[in-house]
Amino acid sequence: MTVRTAELLMAVLMALLSITFMIKSAELNIGWVSERGPGAGAWPFWLATGMLICCIATIVRWFMRATPESRSTASFISSSALTMVSLTVIALALLLLLTPWISIYLALMLFLVFYLKVMGGHSWGMTLAITIAMPVVVFCLFEWALTISLPKGISIIEEVLFYPLYDLIY
Repeated sequence: MTVRTAELLMAVLMALLSITFMIKSAELNIGWVSERGPGAGAWPFWLATGMLICCIATIVRWFMRATPESRSTASFISSSALTMVSLTVIALALLLLLTPWISIYLALMLFLVFYLKVMGGHSWGMTLAITIAMPVVVFCLFEWALTISLPKGISIIEEVLFYPLYDLIY
């Protein structure tokens, strides 16, 4: 796929998405509610309208070949970049699929080890430091600051690891 083709494809897809958002937003009140302000669908509707206008402008400029991208016949993505993106998508899908079973914290740790060490080639020291620190940061942000419990999974083994943090919070 060329850069030129990718630009048109994205503009068309984003235009369709914009129209979908406009239709869904119009199910709510998109007008002015007296003594309250804009209706619940006003901001999403008008933002989607703005996005649609930008998509139409991109499509028009594409047909006119007015930008370097609309004239480019270069490859949009190299095979190595496509491999990297594909592996990332698969790793994220596994993170989401494993979360209900092994908890968000353990799934996040496995994802980080794979992403930092295998894909990024970082040292074990840096990989382990980030892999251990991130679940603690996520735990503190959601459990402590936002008081939102994240999925703990079927196993409560790692729950014991968070007891010191529970003592700080409660």
